[in-house]
Amino acid sequence: MRRFLVFAIGLAGLLLVGAYFVPWQTKNWGKIEFLPGSTITVTGEAKREEASQIATFTAGVSVTNEDQNKAVNEVNTKAKAIIDAVKNFGIDEADIQTQNISIYQIPEVEIQTFPPQTRESGWRVSNSIVITLRNVDRVSELADLLAGTQATEVSGPNFALDDTSAAQVDLLAQAIEDARTKAQKVAEASGRKLGKIITVTEGASGGPIFRALEVGTADSGVPIEPGTETLSKAVTVVFELK
Repeated sequence: MRRFLVFAIGLAGLLLVGAYFVPWQTKNWGKIEFLPGSTITVTGEAKREEASQIATFTAGVSVTNEDQNKAVNEVNTKAKAIIDAVKNFGIDEADIQTQNISIYQIPEVEIQTFPPQTRESGWRVSNSIVITLRNVDRVSELADLLAGTQATEVSGPNFALDDTSAAQVDLLAQAIEDARTKAQKVAEASGRKLGKIITVTEGASGGPIFRALEVGTADSGVPIEPGTETLSKAVTVVFELK
């Protein structure tokens, strides 16, 4: 009998200690189990306009000749002249990259026969390079330079950002604060208090590019505006509700 009383008193003490350290609202005494705390899930966003940092151009040379070697040599000579001009302009060698080299025979249709027969006639050789300009204030100058070379095709500029690591970190923090502001309003409206962050999931980043490009006359040069690029961050945050 004495042992039974000691056991009963000990069990009651354990139950009282457990009840003291466990919040009452997290217990269901009917099933004697712990219930998960209340949470709220919200999405936060942040955006920023950043000035374009780099611009890329593509310059290509295409030559057609019945002699393959002559076509190759002519393309090589013209491509080298473009590269030399770009280097003299101030573009670093690391920012000049060969994009594509192509050599193929041109099929020619013999219309005198029926049905028409084809035979190979002549060679078309092409070479294109990509140029990265890191001073966007000189975009118009580089466009004029390329237009004055023997390039048969010039495209660009394509504007972009170069290093966005610092901006991305700031935007992530702003997106989380945006989520916190939204969650705080919901919590207040429901008569609750906002607790700690449970989880943060990063969403999409990046955005559309805006730039203005206006082609002027040859005498006045090519007026080009680099414009800006929109960076954005989105996060999904789960907060505790008290």
